Amino acid sequence: MGTGSKIWQRIYSHRYIYFLILPGMLVLLIFSYVPMYGIILAFKKYMFNLNIWGSPWVGFQNFEVMFRNPDFWNAFRNTIIISLGKIVTGFPVPIILALLLNELKSMKFKKLSQTVLYLPYFVSWIVISGLISNLFSISSGVYGRVMQSLGEMNPTMILGNPQFFRAQLYLSSIWKGAGWGTIIYLAGLAGIDPSLYESATIDGAGRFKQIFYITIPCLAFAISINLILDIGGVMNAGFDQVFNLYSAGTYVVGDVLDTYVYRLGIASGKFEMSTAVGLFKSVINCALLLIANKSAKLLGQEGLY
Repeated sequence: MGTGSKIWQRIYSHRYIYFLILPGMLVLLIFSYVPMYGIILAFKKYMFNLNIWGSPWVGFQNFEVMFRNPDFWNAFRNTIIISLGKIVTGFPVPIILALLLNELKSMKFKKLSQTVLYLPYFVSWIVISGLISNLFSISSGVYGRVMQSLGEMNPTMILGNPQFFRAQLYLSSIWKGAGWGTIIYLAGLAGIDPSLYESATIDGAGRFKQIFYITIPCLAFAISINLILDIGGVMNAGFDQVFNLYSAGTYVVGDVLDTYVYRLGIASGKFEMSTAVGLFKSVINCALLLIANKSAKLLGQEGLY
């Protein structure tokens, strides 16, 4: 029996499992792979009356225009700074929260804490932007009223101030996503063999030494995978968050590639330029993902593949 026949025989014997996978594969194919033909827009001058295939081919002209545009480089710089800032400030938080939750003895309090930490993840950025506005508005927010009650009639403006905008992004991102990020690490903690802690206790190791020498090494795989994925998504600074929080006054520090693409494609109708920027962003993300994965393997950690 040939190799092909054996493969089809195995597929048929596991046909019900493949039937379960089929809907997900169809969704992935229809919404992720079929639209990829639109990438050719990056190399064309799009004309509505000629559609994508009929529009004239211009080669790398769109990329040349993109690289000469100072707004693109400003968005590129902001994307790198904001994304790296989120990794530096936000990446350790779920790990620390998971370690703290793991030390709680009361299961009721632990479950309550987990629920409270998870809830912000399900709040949309539109609602969060409204909360931030109500908190820090000078005219009607809590911040403005507190400053006025202290006799400060002209308090420092926080909303729309470029000096504080990135701090808003970092803090709101931590508040919204840190609790949800602990799920993976808590699952990893649940899989650690309790006998390791028992042996460490017998040897006289305290809780901090157990965390440092047992818990964190056992979480190294999850930490490395999440770090690789975060580095591979550096060019995605968070469209929903930035779009709902930024304003014209914070473009200089808050405009990222995603919002830049939105203005080019949706607001200005320059679909070929927005596709070129999107393709450039995807290529950089892919390169960063490969580099991060290779670096993790060189450091002795598990990679994505």
